[in-house]
Amino acid sequence: MRPSIHLMSTGKQTFSELTKIVTAVQQDVDYLHIREKQRSAAEIFDGLQQLTDTGFPRDRIIINDRADVASVAGCFGVQLTHHSLPVSQVKQTFSDLSVGKSVHSLNEGIDAEQEGADFLLYGNIYPTASKPGKAGKGLSSLREIIEPVGCPVVAIGGITPERAGDVIRAGAQGIAVMSGILQAEDPVEAAQAYRKEIDGGRML
Repeated sequence: MRPSIHLMSTGKQTFSELTKIVTAVQQDVDYLHIREKQRSAAEIFDGLQQLTDTGFPRDRIIINDRADVASVAGCFGVQLTHHSLPVSQVKQTFSDLSVGKSVHSLNEGIDAEQEGADFLLYGNIYPTASKPGKAGKGLSSLREIIEPVGCPVVAIGGITPERAGDVIRAGAQGIAVMSGILQAEDPVEAAQAYRKEIDGGRML
């Protein structure tokens, strides 16, 4: 299976700015995560309309935490965090959604899979500006969580194009990128660099 690129919104851009970049890079990214903690359900729903009006498919959009918005908008899925509703409850109530869970340890990963998570987001793999002062967990930690869980693991945290191939070779089925694309000087060039590296990582 081709490794996937999950593009995570930064929460620092307007939906108009986000839409412009996403439209330009959409052939190189697989999923868009709307991670807008400061916005209301209504604001997220309106922003989704802007995105999909440009042709970005709803079945490639994942909403952070808000299963209700994701379901009503007909999105691919929801990404749950430590403060979200339990995976099992969301799966039961929103059976139309693919449910991801953000985890930070092997035990959390095993628990999430047992609850029925369709995929895991694991990190931070490397030091990242979004979590200042927090050391990266490293590739060995990533391998340790991938081996016992059966669902796909997407790696996040400080992943540059130069590191992306190593992450895929470690067994991750995808990478999540935020500022590396959305705040790059040339987002299209950055997205292409990530795509080239993770596709190369798969083939080696």
